[in-house]
Amino acid sequence: MRYIFAFWAAPMALFWGWFYLSANDMNFGYVMLSRQMHDFFFQLYGQMLGVDPTIIPGLVAKTCIFDGFLLMALWAFRRRREIAGWLKQRWEGPVPFERMQRATEAGPKLPAE
Repeated sequence: MRYIFAFWAAPMALFWGWFYLSANDMNFGYVMLSRQMHDFFFQLYGQMLGVDPTIIPGLVAKTCIFDGFLLMALWAFRRRREIAGWLKQRWEGPVPFERMQRATEAGPKLPAE
């Protein structure tokens, strides 16, 4: 499962790292990180997809979130017994209900002085 997460997270980190650096024109001397290259790529993708280039980052972000939820659902499905046991333990609590009730009920009434 960790390989699936790694193969999912590595391209996301590369893309969003490139996007942030190129959108803010932090190119460090590399043409690939320049704002001109950023605009060129999104203009090219926009023409290929037939959409406005300014909405492409939002579409990619929605896709990343959806993929993340799918991976979390897959992980939760594979670990469902462990998660159910953890939830059952948390629901029951560390102290049985009868002992907790005896410990928290009101004690004997003392006369007023």
